[in-house]
Amino acid sequence: MESRHLFTFLVVVEVGSFTRAAQRLDYAQSSITAQIQALEAELGTPLFDRMNKKILLTDAGRRLLPYAQEISKMHALAKDAIRSDADLSGTLTIGAPESLAAFRLPNIIREYRKHHPLVKIILKPGACAELLEMIRSGSLDIAFLLQPEMEDRELHMETLTHEKMAMIAPIDHLLVGKKHIVPEDLRHETILHTESGCTYRTLFEQYLNSHGIFPDPSLEFWSLEAIKQCVMAGLGISFLPLVAVERELRENKLARLDWDDREQQVYTQLSYHLKKWQSPALDAFLEIVHRHAESWQEEALIHTS
Repeated sequence: MESRHLFTFLVVVEVGSFTRAAQRLDYAQSSITAQIQALEAELGTPLFDRMNKKILLTDAGRRLLPYAQEISKMHALAKDAIRSDADLSGTLTIGAPESLAAFRLPNIIREYRKHHPLVKIILKPGACAELLEMIRSGSLDIAFLLQPEMEDRELHMETLTHEKMAMIAPIDHLLVGKKHIVPEDLRHETILHTESGCTYRTLFEQYLNSHGIFPDPSLEFWSLEAIKQCVMAGLGISFLPLVAVERELRENKLARLDWDDREQQVYTQLSYHLKKWQSPALDAFLEIVHRHAESWQEEALIHTS
């Protein structure tokens, strides 16, 4: 089984078309067709259904996919293994929710790129549940998760730091300065939500629901920046990771309400698949992550004290 046939198979799956795969690989379309036919002949079964100008994976194609992904990655890792650290190359595919991608990872990636400029980094945002599935399927090398601490028999799950949460409001909001905000204080408040599926939103809503408070779910935002701007404009209040709003709080653009978040404890966790071999590029990335995580832990202690 030729690795280039498997690689072509992966590209066809990714782009969903023989024509687009030929454009991506700079091959003639007939070459793409011939490679897939050779692979199908060797395996003795069709890998794609051709229906109404669309191609769909057959059951055999779906079974082959994770093995082809692993072989492709091992091919790249074999090349990486014989290079020195100074010449690390390859690709790291990293998943993270928006809050971590925007406020935890940039400094890590900047340092990593400084030392290993040949490594291509792909950053994929997503909800934590989606990222865990992507780790299990092999489509991510590593994921950063913002959620209650959890363990998984298939995955390495490492807690990097406790993330404090903050209930934010416009600086002239009536609840600013009130001691010990309780759920009842929020009964008539407009709450600006992150996307459905966000772990800390779910924890927050469950806590309010347990006290008979059911916020209007119609105000849902895809962007943390959009939420912060709308809170500043007086459209409502929100519940976000402290790391995402620290600058605005320091600059007195937002106010932090006196909310006890002990019922909504979340942590930044690092995850990768236990059965995947760690490339030198990933090892080097993890070293930088752990250095930064030490400073996060120190910051968390300051916020807790």
